[in-house]
Amino acid sequence: MAVKKLASALLVVVLAVTFSVNAQEQSAKTIKRVPVKSTSPASGKEMFANYCVTCHGTDGKGGGPAAAALKTTPPDLTVLARNNGGKYPALKISSTLRGESSLPAHGSKEMPIWGPLFRSVAGGHESEVQQRISNLSKYVESLQVK
Repeated sequence: MAVKKLASALLVVVLAVTFSVNAQEQSAKTIKRVPVKSTSPASGKEMFANYCVTCHGTDGKGGGPAAAALKTTPPDLTVLARNNGGKYPALKISSTLRGESSLPAHGSKEMPIWGPLFRSVAGGHESEVQQRISNLSKYVESLQVK
């Protein structure tokens, strides 16, 4: 009888721990959507900190706080040049940010296309949108491993 009580109690504890861990994992995988914050178009670093760090991490390697909740792992932005024969693919990055180049994650529910979002922040001023894209791309270029 004591063995049955002990086994029952142990089963209850195991189930409680399992449900608790599952609930924590599910809540950890929730990404809160927030409006795009206006930043200085002159500062690629500030834009990266506000728009990219959540998924790509402060170092750009893809380990941001929301990365674990994404279906597609954010790429390591520090090896773009190395993966492109040693040359930073500035045009491709700018094109991707504008939404002209398709990447599986860009434009999905997980990864926004920044061009339209930058247009909304810039009040439709195309020169500011281009400045934002250029400066953000230059900042990502500064993260490249040597």
